[in-house]
Formats: sequence, structure tokens, C-alpha cells
Amino acid sequence: MLVLNDDQVMLQDAARGFVSEKAPVAALRKIRDEKVTDGFDRDLWRSMAEMGWTGVLVPEDQGGLGFGFVGAGVICEEMGRTLTASPFLSTAMMAATALSRAGSPAQKERWLPAIVAGEAVIAAAVDEGRRHDPAGTAMRAERHGNGFRLSGTKTYVVDGQAADAVLVAARTAGAAGETGGLSLFLVETGTKGLSSERLSTLDSRGAAELTFDGVEVTADAVVGEVDDGFPLLEVVLGAGRAGLAAELSGNAQESFGRTMAYLRERKQFGRTIGAFQALQHRAAHLFCEVEVARSAVLAALQALDTDPAGASLAVSVAKSKASSVARLAAQEAVQMHGGIGMTDAIDIGLFMKRMQVASTLYGDADFHADRVARARGF
Repeated sequence: MLVLNDDQVMLQDAARGFVSEKAPVAALRKIRDEKVTDGFDRDLWRSMAEMGWTGVLVPEDQGGLGFGFVGAGVICEEMGRTLTASPFLSTAMMAATALSRAGSPAQKERWLPAIVAGEAVIAAAVDEGRRHDPAGTAMRAERHGNGFRLSGTKTYVVDGQAADAVLVAARTAGAAGETGGLSLFLVETGTKGLSSERLSTLDSRGAAELTFDGVEVTADAVVGEVDDGFPLLEVVLGAGRAGLAAELSGNAQESFGRTMAYLRERKQFGRTIGAFQALQHRAAHLFCEVEVARSAVLAALQALDTDPAGASLAVSVAKSKASSVARLAAQEAVQMHGGIGMTDAIDIGLFMKRMQVASTLYGDADFHADRVARARGF
């Protein structure tokens, strides 16, 4: 059923109260205006850990909550409502998923408690070009002694500028475009040969371009199976895509809510503009689209909880729909606010900027629509 259970509703209420108080949109403005290097508030990240959010996908026997992907998605949705900047997606969802499912005992012991405590930030380094293409990975990881030597560049690594370690996809066999021959490595950012260049982002958060210049790691850095890391990578990306879809859903809901409030208060020709039928029709259409996106996102999160390895189709449907709807919500919000919607005086523009980044990250609407079409035999 596409509804939350009682525990998930309680988490939703708690998350909404927390981000509304501790991470309103004004907090993002502060990060932007003060040019905070990390792209997020470290104190807020520690507070999230105290709330238990950082351990939502970490098994209980590793000190986490083991609350599942629906729980993580609920948190992402509420953060989308206030544009909360944090490494939750990269660390508490993607890195925690990789380590919980395929990390070695030593990796789990070293990193999972640190994630739960809010003491570690782990970024996922996947893409190398302008478009999302995991199978197109060309970065090499050549065998060297008892380990590997990594060489190549990763572009737009979210939270890479603040990461303590990086989960990086590299090619140990095969050629770019093949799903076989990929392996995942967990590399600490202080490792010799690894350099980072901070990127300025449209949404005022943080990302980096990482260059691996003959970075040497031991075999202990491998996460999962050598040469057969693509299935694990798809699960990790599935967690990230579903989290982004949930955030985009929250973004769209908030954009819609703020727009409806404006339509009820703004007057033109002696009437509130919400009384005009043309705007009512557009608002009704947007409401329906927002609800469809919410359902698609919840279905994807439930699929991940049931069968992470088999949830890719549901996740692509959710990411494609949520991206399209969030874009529609942002565009309608700017237009219905009129001239002021184009200014920095109100927050709508910030929702549009975050929408643009989140909808593109790990595959835009077209990328995922194509995946769905191919899976259906078109």
C-alpha cells in the first residue's frame, strides 16, 4: 500500500519539526552568503546524528536504526521542503548502503559507527563527463603489488570538498561502456595523489572535482567484488536516486504550497488572483502531478526495502517523474508569483535552483525515462 505506517508518520512529523526549526530556507541563504566551504553546517549534521538520522540505513547490530529506505525517503522529503543542505544523501544513504551491503568487516567497523555518530562524510565519485553514465566509467584501477593504482578524474562529486573518504568507481577490466570490469574502492581523501578542486554550484551547496594521480590503495580498499562491482553500484545509485526523488517531491510540494498561499493573498483588479479560473486550472493540474510524484517515490522506496537489487525500474520511474514535476512546480511558482518570482527577495528562486541540480544528479528525467522504455522493450 502506498501509505506510511505509524512509525514512519511519527518520523515524518519529527523530521518536519526539526528541519523547520533548525534548517529553514534562511539557513541555506546563510551558507550561500557566508560562502561556507563545506557547503553545509557541521553542527546541524551532528544534530541530525543525535536525531538518529545518520543511522537510518545502518543495521542495528552496527549501531544504526535499520529503519529502511522509506524512513530515509521521509527525511529527504522533509529536507526538500526547506532546502536543507547536508551530506545525508551521500553519506547516510549511498555510503551506508554500500558499506552495509558489501563492506568488509574492517570497513564496517571503521566507518559505520563514524557515519552513525555524524563524524564522517563519505562522497560517491561516479561520473566523469557532463552526463550521468555509470557504465561509461573509464578511470583505471591497475593492479599494483598487493593492491591497485587509481588514475583518472571524477567530476561533480557531491560533498567531495568536505569528504573524509570517497567511494569511487573505477575500471579494473574491460572498456568504457561495459558494465563488467567495474570495481568500487573506498579511498580516504588524505591519500597521496588524490587532489580536490571545489566547485561552485547553482544550489549553493558543495561539490568537487577529484583527480586521482596514481593513487595507491591496498586490496582492503575494495568494496564488494573486484571486476563485478556494477550490481552494487546500481544499488548504491538506486539509494541516491530514490533519495533525490524524495527530496524533489518535497521541493515540489513546498513550491506548490507557497504558490497557493500567494494566490490567496495577492490581489489584482480588486480580486485575489486565485479566483481567476485560468490560474485555478493550472493549480489543479499541478496538484495532481505532485500527488502522482509522491506515489511514485513511495513505491520506489518500498521497492528498495523489499528488493534493492530489483528496484531499479521503480526508482527510475520515481526519479523521472519527480524531476519533471519539481521542474513544473518551480516554473509555475515563478510565473504565478509574477515579477517578484524572478528576484532573490523571495525563496522561490532557491527552490528552482536546487531543483535544477537535484533533477540532473544521477540521471535526469530523460535518462531515467529511457531506462524505463528500454526495460519495457521499446
